[in-house]
Amino acid sequence: MSLTPEAAVEAADPPDTEEAAAPHDRDRLTAFGGLAALSLDAMASVAYGPESIVLVLAAAGSHGLGFTLPVTIAIAVLLAVLTASYRQVIAAFPDGGGSYAVARTHLGRRTALTAAASLVIDYILNVAVSVTAGVAALTSAFPSLYPDRVWLCLAVLVLVTGVNLRGIAESARWFMVPTAVFVLSIMAIVVVGLFRSHPASTAAAAGHASALAQNATGVGALLLLKAFASGCSALTGVEAVANAVPSFRAPRAKRAQHTELALGALLGVMLIGLAVLIGRFKLQPVDGVTLLAQLADASLGHGFGFYLVQFSTVILLALAANTSFGGLPVLMRLLARDNHLPHVFALRADHQVHRHGVLFLALVSAGLLVASGGDVNSLVPLFSIGVFVGFTICQVGMVRHWTLSRCAGWRGKAALNGFGAVLTGVATLVVTGTKFTEGAWTVVVALPLLVLLFEAVHRAYGRIGERLELGRVPGPVVRQRSTVVVPVHSITRLTREALAAALSLGDEVLAVTVVPTEPDAEDRQSLEALRRDWQLWQPGVPLVEVPDAHRRLGRPLVGFVNGLSAERVTVLIAEVEPEHLWQRALQNQRGMLIDRALRRHTEAVVCRLRLHM
Repeated sequence: MSLTPEAAVEAADPPDTEEAAAPHDRDRLTAFGGLAALSLDAMASVAYGPESIVLVLAAAGSHGLGFTLPVTIAIAVLLAVLTASYRQVIAAFPDGGGSYAVARTHLGRRTALTAAASLVIDYILNVAVSVTAGVAALTSAFPSLYPDRVWLCLAVLVLVTGVNLRGIAESARWFMVPTAVFVLSIMAIVVVGLFRSHPASTAAAAGHASALAQNATGVGALLLLKAFASGCSALTGVEAVANAVPSFRAPRAKRAQHTELALGALLGVMLIGLAVLIGRFKLQPVDGVTLLAQLADASLGHGFGFYLVQFSTVILLALAANTSFGGLPVLMRLLARDNHLPHVFALRADHQVHRHGVLFLALVSAGLLVASGGDVNSLVPLFSIGVFVGFTICQVGMVRHWTLSRCAGWRGKAALNGFGAVLTGVATLVVTGTKFTEGAWTVVVALPLLVLLFEAVHRAYGRIGERLELGRVPGPVVRQRSTVVVPVHSITRLTREALAAALSLGDEVLAVTVVPTEPDAEDRQSLEALRRDWQLWQPGVPLVEVPDAHRRLGRPLVGFVNGLSAERVTVLIAEVEPEHLWQRALQNQRGMLIDRALRRHTEAVVCRLRLHM
């Protein structure tokens, strides 16, 4: 008789269900909370997406800037296709995982791992880019803070990490207000600007050198493709909702679909609205002032509205990293469940937090922040490549999903995903090609290395599973004669508790103390006192003396345990559990030394008995 691998997985990690999730709904997201917690990456891209387009087109002079709106519309079309596609992904894969879940089901393990690796890279880079961009906006307003930008980046990262360790629903509550203020500010710029025939103010750009080329003669297809590739950075984060479906309240899929639709609609309106205003006010990139600041100045004037937009942009860019903290831990949980990452990443703490995934993301992002010196320009060329690889894989996988399921309307759904696969595939090639020499080559190298890491972890778990006979019913349980060894140093309440526990565990109990072969006067006095007190106490357990010439703890016990003839040897190490954390410094760590030596050099079962003060 044997268990199938699927049955073994179900028994070890039962799937999340709506019913199982119900008691924890207060720790999960509403649709509006999901928009606040998972869309900050996409929303914040409004601050640099249009500017990325304009900076490229500026190489063709004022004539090139005239293509800002067409390029933005092309990006908005891709956004609409992605939004519709990911709504279908949410319905088809309500357990989350996005492109990884789709590829794992329909495109094979290697392709699924490639999708997962691309998302891991993109999520990590999103944290680093968002934090550095937010701090860059802050240091632009307050230049005196510029020398401390790395420490500011790390401080923001610690803040966002701390909020997410409280739970994703808790973080959503923190980010609702900044998200709402930013969205309303951008919408105000668009609405007010559409009623203006000329800029309300140009004070923000006054005195700054223009970045517009003066000798350009035309706009080539390559330049338009490069502008499109740069503007596609505004689409990163669209997949985050599909990756984090399990974080929503029941009905999870419906709420996630509403969040995805709201995200796509808001982002599309803001991108196209800002592109229209760039053409209306004939804005051009200038050194030292963001394009969004110029738009706020032209639309709202150089007053309260202008500073509100700048302040909300700083906050949102700094907090946009929250999208990664919502999506990556869920993805890592799925990878761990499939034995491609250590199982510790599948554990959930209080408030439904995948704590180890959150801490991993924070530590790797902190390393990137330090390595880059807090410079956003050194990180941006690496951004968005990973997510477009995931986009393409996801679309191809969904085409296969519809062709296999052949549900109602499957042809239209497959056509939508097929069209999306073509668009995102072309975008992947364009983005990688145009940014390859700017640092994108590191992502191209990192992708296969991550896939190899996932496969190495999977092979290691496979070997462990074979030794543990996972998925098979084990043979009959046979009782083994057991000897329990209790290391002792003196007679205390701790000794009494240890012997009492040992007598309940084994057939034979031995109390063992290590004595020096050449004791000095103090050693002889202590040993004689222990022998005398043991004889007076008479606990019913023999006291065995193990000699050692070098006054060691672990090695003599290792030799004694290995010399026992019992079928099963258990070593019970008794320790005091201090009432306060600082009291650990007062302990002699004898138990830890014995534990380490026994685990390395014996086959004994080592138990730590902790007596609470």
